[in-house]
Amino acid sequence: MHRSSCFRKMSSQVRLRLLPRARCMFDEPVQVKVAGLRSRQMVTLRARSTDEKGVVFSSSATFRADGSGQIDLERDPSLGGTYTGVEPMGLLWSMRPDTLHKRFQRTKSLNPHMVKISVHDQEKEEGRILAEATNERLLIGDGVIRRTVREGNIRGVLFTPPGEGPFPAVLDLYTSGGGLSEKRASLLARRGFVVLTVALYGNSDMSRNIREIHLDYLEEALEFLKKQYKVGSKGVGVISISKSGDLALSMASYLQGVEAVVWINGCSANTLLPLYYKKSQILPALMIDLSKLIPTESEAFNGKKVMNDPLAEENEATLIPVERAEGRLLFVASEDDLNWDSTAYVDMMVERLQRHGKDNFETVCYPGAGHYLEPPYGPYCPSSFHAVAGGPVLWGGEARSHAAAEVHLWKKIQEFFRAHLSCDATQTKAKL
Repeated sequence: MHRSSCFRKMSSQVRLRLLPRARCMFDEPVQVKVAGLRSRQMVTLRARSTDEKGVVFSSSATFRADGSGQIDLERDPSLGGTYTGVEPMGLLWSMRPDTLHKRFQRTKSLNPHMVKISVHDQEKEEGRILAEATNERLLIGDGVIRRTVREGNIRGVLFTPPGEGPFPAVLDLYTSGGGLSEKRASLLARRGFVVLTVALYGNSDMSRNIREIHLDYLEEALEFLKKQYKVGSKGVGVISISKSGDLALSMASYLQGVEAVVWINGCSANTLLPLYYKKSQILPALMIDLSKLIPTESEAFNGKKVMNDPLAEENEATLIPVERAEGRLLFVASEDDLNWDSTAYVDMMVERLQRHGKDNFETVCYPGAGHYLEPPYGPYCPSSFHAVAGGPVLWGGEARSHAAAEVHLWKKIQEFFRAHLSCDATQTKAKL
């Protein structure tokens, strides 16, 4: 009897702290510290969360406490688990779904991402919880205003930062199967940008039976954004990933007022659907050959070579005339992207721009990163369902390198937009 009460007393002394506080923004790191353990005690830390589709993600890491019974994830290496080595945010990015081929879904901004972190005894009563805490990771910052937009053809959500501004404006073409994802837009608004995120296919249920994309819709979104109170930039920034990368480049090449484009793991040609502007087709679609999907042991396909070659003579008309773009271009490519050959597409665009005497671009390549480069500290996704492939595909990358790339890129995106979206206080005053 005496022994068990002694155990209870010991575990009540174990403290798990999340610093600087347990509540933070989704894109902010948190320091995990444990105190009150026995000298050199072995424990396992576990993290667990559920995404908005109900999929459970979890991770674990085993540690040995120091001589004073403390563990600090910024200092101490994980000796085993879903990651190893010193990785302060390893418990978050190494989370894995409880079902194969699931991608972490957090597309709505109003609900925080809750992560339960617990300390488990490795030695005497293996698995017993010694301490636990919940990390509340917010997607929308204090004072950021979220407004649903249904104007004209536009279907989207507008995020406005607190304060008077003026602020630079960004159009976020982050798509989730053609639908909306608010995460990146709301986090950018917290960093001082007015951001409109739009459903790519606008005013209809087109994601199922869409046959073409109209640039006029994106032009409408651009004009709407420029007119917003607090917007001080003369032009607009556009941020994209995957299929929306070619749309962002087409906007920069054919429309006025696109000052800066962030293109992440996209294509140098217009893909999958023909592109129209003012009721005329301006770019045919580069198509795919699903027979080039390579099956793998994990039952997810490698689709890197599925896209037809945009440089082949019969496909040259699909190439986007990027030399027409007057704004700044940031090309971001993951070297281990298995969705398609992003680095080859960057090389094509750089060669084309240089041939036309243009130097309005910069490139950044990430070795060991996969296709889905997102705001940092979410679970890395090795594979998930792809609507076009009709099954699970590999996205590429290795978790640690991919996580590091996301941290670096997130800072880079903000610096790029701040540098190239000129803000003018008189612009906002004129709108009042």
